[in-house]
Amino acid sequence: MVKLSSLGDVVHTLPVVQDILAARPGAQIDWVVEQAFAPLLSPLLASGHVQHVITCALRRWRKAPLAAATRAEWCAFKKQLQAVPYDAVIDLQGLTKSAVVARLARLAPGGKRYALANQTEGSAYEAPTRWVADVAITMEPHIHAMQRGRELCARALGYTLPSVPDFGLKVPPALMERAQNAPEIIAFVHGTSRADKQWPMENWITLGRQFMAQGYRIALPHGSADELATSQAIAAGLNAGSAEDQAIVWPRLQLDALTQHLAQCAGVIGVDSGLSHIAVALDLPHVQIYNFDTAWRTGPLSGSADSAGPGLQRQLSVFAQPTPSVQAVWDAWLSCQPLPTQVSEWAPLP
Repeated sequence: MVKLSSLGDVVHTLPVVQDILAARPGAQIDWVVEQAFAPLLSPLLASGHVQHVITCALRRWRKAPLAAATRAEWCAFKKQLQAVPYDAVIDLQGLTKSAVVARLARLAPGGKRYALANQTEGSAYEAPTRWVADVAITMEPHIHAMQRGRELCARALGYTLPSVPDFGLKVPPALMERAQNAPEIIAFVHGTSRADKQWPMENWITLGRQFMAQGYRIALPHGSADELATSQAIAAGLNAGSAEDQAIVWPRLQLDALTQHLAQCAGVIGVDSGLSHIAVALDLPHVQIYNFDTAWRTGPLSGSADSAGPGLQRQLSVFAQPTPSVQAVWDAWLSCQPLPTQVSEWAPLP
């Protein structure tokens, strides 16, 4: 499997592994991914669901393509990529860089390379992915990002998709027990790669105060210096005038450790970002905030109601322009709760 980046795209590809193993229990799966996102796949390695995670650093290599270190790393990557002959190489990315990687992989006798034959709505696509494939598969243009990868692999390998996706990110019992014994924490995922996807800071503070009034603590993750500054500003606004800090800024964590931290939360409120998609993969109560009408493509899918209770869904998206209101996000949160009658209605704070 070739799915290099970015974080949200890698998360949306996780169910493909479980789909393949359900249909082909003896399958051996290797995954080529950008180095920065490899820690997310650690649970799949530990469980044996993925045999090898082959990492590359194309983003970094492009900055110094002729440097000795880049050449050495590229040669090592190529050697690992060609160490095993594959019965199938599936390019799930649809870009020139993923097409190059798929082409470099070594095929077993009778093996084939598979790729997308066309662009789908809202996704990036480049023609070389189709040119280097032995079989290019045409997809329905209006399709969710996760379903696109699942259907591509199902059609390439000839199996029927399970109705409910399994991300393979099971929360260890020890973490579940620890979460149950700790004060309930809500993670606020405010960071995103695009400024126009962000939610206003004053909204985070207002929403955080409402959660704190219900007895929750607020956790603030970050992945960059700018996001750290925002986390600190939100925490300062929430903790102002409080004898004890109820909002905490997490240290910067690797993706595997960050996933474990999120798994211990009572829920997540987040913008359209990779961490929000991890919350969905963990089946946490989650509200995803959209300033653009693109939740149909990347947001939580329907079908999580069974774990939340009759008529409920554990993850919801909220869309409005220029941005959803605090009230709308709070109402969505109440709808994600297993026992919504035990949670107070919105009471405007002074």
